[in-house]
Amino acid sequence: MQEFKPMNAEFDEYRRDESRSQGEADTISFPTTEDELCAQLRVLAESEPSVPVTVQGARTGLAAGAVPHGGHVLNLSKMNAFLGLRRDGAGVFHLRVQPGVVSSELRRHLHAKTIPTTGWDEASLVSLEELYAAPEQFFPTDPTETSACVGGMAACNASGARSYRYGPMRHRVSALRVALADGEMLSLRRGEQRAHGRTLVLATEQGRTIRLDLPTYEMPHTKNASGYAVEDDMDAIDLFIGSDGTLGVITELELVLMPLPQVVWGVNCFFGDEAAALDFVAAARPRLKEASAFEYFDGEALGVLREVHGEGASFASLPAVPTAYGACVFVELECETEEGAMAALGTLGELLREADASEEDTWVARTDVDRERQRLFRHAVPECVNMRIDLRRRSTPGITKLGSDMSVPDERLHDVMALYRRTIAEAGLESATWGHIGDNHLHVNILPRDEREFALGKDLFRLWAREVTAMGGAVSAEHGVGKLKCDFLLTMYGEAHVREMASLKLQLDPAGRLGRGNLFGEGYLDARGSAACGEERA
Repeated sequence: MQEFKPMNAEFDEYRRDESRSQGEADTISFPTTEDELCAQLRVLAESEPSVPVTVQGARTGLAAGAVPHGGHVLNLSKMNAFLGLRRDGAGVFHLRVQPGVVSSELRRHLHAKTIPTTGWDEASLVSLEELYAAPEQFFPTDPTETSACVGGMAACNASGARSYRYGPMRHRVSALRVALADGEMLSLRRGEQRAHGRTLVLATEQGRTIRLDLPTYEMPHTKNASGYAVEDDMDAIDLFIGSDGTLGVITELELVLMPLPQVVWGVNCFFGDEAAALDFVAAARPRLKEASAFEYFDGEALGVLREVHGEGASFASLPAVPTAYGACVFVELECETEEGAMAALGTLGELLREADASEEDTWVARTDVDRERQRLFRHAVPECVNMRIDLRRRSTPGITKLGSDMSVPDERLHDVMALYRRTIAEAGLESATWGHIGDNHLHVNILPRDEREFALGKDLFRLWAREVTAMGGAVSAEHGVGKLKCDFLLTMYGEAHVREMASLKLQLDPAGRLGRGNLFGEGYLDARGSAACGEERA
């Protein structure tokens, strides 16, 4: 068994994640197999007192879910094996992997047909031959951070640009293996274990039966990664996807693959102002059936690109953005033929004219080289904003960039944008906005210049959480809640329902050890909080 190592200076990087938050822990381990992981969980559970456990992967999250909250860090980055493959009766391929497999490596191996097969059984090898003989397959969940691990992507129900067409991670997982806090195992396959109303009964492989009372809240009808996913008669697997590492440790995933579209073109559409861009998106969604993504960049984001254009090798290939452009919508088109793609371009041109924009004000990428330039364009904005904040932190270490992750229903897109614009202007703050406008899910980034503006920005986010909730939206659409958005989750669901979430956790993890500090504070996990949960259910 891999040994527990003291959390000394050698492991400082594992005290933090991309949220720029930092925590503390006593020990860390890097299991490579499910058996090792379960043995470690049993040792930690039997300690006196039992030890809190924070699960980590690549630590690319933005909500501090992987930041340790004392106790032990269980890092799964070395659990990165490809385990097997099957093809179902409908011809769909399902790839089994460990949670530490990195998104970019998964994509590379699928494209190059170089999936590692060490230890595979004969049935998996036969399926692999069929995979390589079939049209190229891909995994459509596509977070911007390509170094994310698939286990972490499942833990926060990640999505990315293509979620407009393909939905979030939840819809692309057909099976999970989950270790509970005491080391017992659950094996979950989609469609096999369902709740009856709001009661879910699970059986561990060790023979224990667990009866779960699911929370009674209704989830918003929008893109959502806020708290536990629950609904009447739900599939058991969906409870663990998006649970922020608080209910169990994912040790294995089965991922649903899809044939890669034959033709993928990208189009940057430019507008004189934001209102025209919003009108274009609202009109395009029902008519442009070939769209797999709608991504947005506001005037401030385009201004950032103008500043860095031509600066250094990293941005040398960025195309110039004329000052007349006040907003940009990137549209990705997926078609089976070039004729279909040309027809989609024709529809897009009609939509642009209706929005008082011009087809001449577009960049169309048909080749791999052109699509790579567009990818650089999309990724350069957040990279440059982070560089700007890092420079400011040299003189004011207490500030960070503040980035929102909220979503609203389709009919409230104009309303939420008006809210953002009005309140940012009233506060006198600097901002830049980009993100998944097709899902009404924008990352509004406040760029504080000092600690006073940092505090103002945090107040603004609390206001937005209340207003977005009132619009029927979600306070986290793809990054999860982690430790940074607990107050937002409370705003969204209310005290009674958050206590129901805590009660559910304690039914699976009675000592409240896993992911401590994620979703809700420790006060919800003590004896008094547990009793209050029971009273709410009664």
